[in-house]
Amino acid sequence: MSAPTAAATRQLRLTLTVNGEVRTLVVEPRTLLVDALREGLGLTGVKEGGMDGTGACTVLLDGEPVHSSTMFAVQAHGRTVTTIEGLADGDTLTALQQAMLSAAGTGYSAPGMIMLATGALARDPTMDNAAIEALLADNLSDSFDYDTVATAIRAARDAAAKAA
Repeated sequence: MSAPTAAATRQLRLTLTVNGEVRTLVVEPRTLLVDALREGLGLTGVKEGGMDGTGACTVLLDGEPVHSSTMFAVQAHGRTVTTIEGLADGDTLTALQQAMLSAAGTGYSAPGMIMLATGALARDPTMDNAAIEALLADNLSDSFDYDTVATAIRAARDAAAKAA
């Protein structure tokens, strides 16, 4: 079977809001969201390698964590995407970003873990320890110690509770 020719390749124009900014992309129908964000928009904080949905590619889609390597870019058309690059307020990191840096450091999966926890804490700002453990159980990573990540999530949760 031969590769499709340029003439046969269909291009789709997408409009989505990424990190608060309306963006337009032209992609092939089979383009994954992770590739559209990394290659099309230069947002390299979104990591590849989560083809099995392990979390390195996690972004927020309309506020909910999704694995950008397991969905097509066209599925984000007209929707809001937040990447790790969109969390900080200028140079001021979120409480979760600060806690992750302090407790777990940086690793390949750090942006995805932060996005996953950001979405989970937005849904349930008072997550108990069992909910945190369940959240992490579904997101495998060789670059993190889960106890350390759970500690960071609890620290961010507690900091938000004190600020409220």
